[in-house]
Amino acid sequence: MSEVFEELRAALHSIWHRRWLALGVAWGVCLAGWLIVALIPNTYESKARIYVDVDDVLSEQLGIAGDGREEITRVRQTLLSSINLEKVITATKLGEGISERGDLDNAIARLAEDVKVESEEDNLFSITAKVGKSDLSDAENAVLVRNVVQKLLDIFREEHISGNRAEISGAIADLNDQLGERKLELEAAEERRLSFEAQYPDLIGGSNALTTRVQQARTELRDTEADLAAAQSALAAISSQVASTPRVLMGGADAVGPRAALLQAQAQLAELRARGLTEQHPDVISTSRQVDILTRQVASIGPGQVSGTPNPAYSSLLALRADRQASIEALQARRAALQSQLASLAASQASEPAVAAEANRISRDYDVLRSNYERLLEDREKLRTRGDVVDETSQYKFDLVDPPVVPQQPVAPNRILLLLAVLVLGCGAGAGVTYASAQLRSTFATSQRLERATGLPVIGAISLTLSDAARAARRRRSNQFAGAAAALVGVLAILLVIEVVSVGTIA
Repeated sequence: MSEVFEELRAALHSIWHRRWLALGVAWGVCLAGWLIVALIPNTYESKARIYVDVDDVLSEQLGIAGDGREEITRVRQTLLSSINLEKVITATKLGEGISERGDLDNAIARLAEDVKVESEEDNLFSITAKVGKSDLSDAENAVLVRNVVQKLLDIFREEHISGNRAEISGAIADLNDQLGERKLELEAAEERRLSFEAQYPDLIGGSNALTTRVQQARTELRDTEADLAAAQSALAAISSQVASTPRVLMGGADAVGPRAALLQAQAQLAELRARGLTEQHPDVISTSRQVDILTRQVASIGPGQVSGTPNPAYSSLLALRADRQASIEALQARRAALQSQLASLAASQASEPAVAAEANRISRDYDVLRSNYERLLEDREKLRTRGDVVDETSQYKFDLVDPPVVPQQPVAPNRILLLLAVLVLGCGAGAGVTYASAQLRSTFATSQRLERATGLPVIGAISLTLSDAARAARRRRSNQFAGAAAALVGVLAILLVIEVVSVGTIA
């Protein structure tokens, strides 16, 4: 540890002994460094933030809202392409003085490094650019960087809208091609289906449809039989009423004569038969004999001896009975037709299993093709509607949160830090040059270094004794050195003040 301390003390002694050399080197390095810092052009930065509405309300209402983040990602990737950066250069002052293709490529490469497109949040994007051309003034550089960001915003809008339109047009064209192919396939399937149905009309729709038709026919047959039973019961009731109703209305003594008795007996006989009694039943036999006796009596009286008027109730009952009989005949015909249809369907199910399987396949293929065709038609209409939404509502997709403005202060370089760094570098260079020159000379700052160098013991050291005139001269030189060092620091202070005063304004 003592050797390290001794070396440090020797180095400081060597530097102090040659301090004027160190100060001269520091002055030279600082002046050169400060000049270089002054020649570095100011770099200005402009930034814009935009909000991109990827969840468009109108598109959601129409049911066509897609994932807009894919479109934004595509625009971000293409925005910094060479073609778009070339548009920015040629549209601004960045392209002034560029005539060769190589110079243009270099400018594009530099601009690609100075422009950034970043996603701050899900839908919030920032576009940042930096410009610092040495042949332009600070004011021109500030305006130029604002124009660069504005041009990038314009390209962003154009890329998004035109990209949407191009993608939608291409998708519609692809869908039209697919629809043409599906249409041909669907027409061929329809021809096969019609041909099969013409040959096997009972198997239209396949075995599943055949089973459904059998079930429907059985249900309809049960309903028809129930209606037929109800109609037969109603006909029996009306027949009973007809039998008990006189055909004519008698007047005077004839109302209780043989003719009225005959009508009453006939009504009783009809009622007994309506109750389901057979001809061998005693009541039926007795009533039949009575009817025969009364019939002979009425025949012996003669038609001219009886007067009366037709009974309207009897006529109405006859008409109602005829209507019920017609209904029963229609229901019986319907029952026969349903029974025949059920027999035919059952025969088709039992005797044509291979044909039924073929019907299933044809029906299934046709349904799938028709479903795909209708889905493609729906997708095409949605894309067309979305294209109209892009054309009519694209101005609502972009919201410029922070527009690009002309910056008032440069972002680079940090001249204050560079000026201080140059001072430190100058002092270090002066100390380093002084120490190196001391190492090249064969002098020893301490007696210990002399002992180590020669290997001989040092008996003693003689102190330096100065006269009053020499001490005054040394003091004067020290003051001069302090003044020169203070002047170096003063120059730095002046430069810092100038930088602080001018940093808030653009020349």
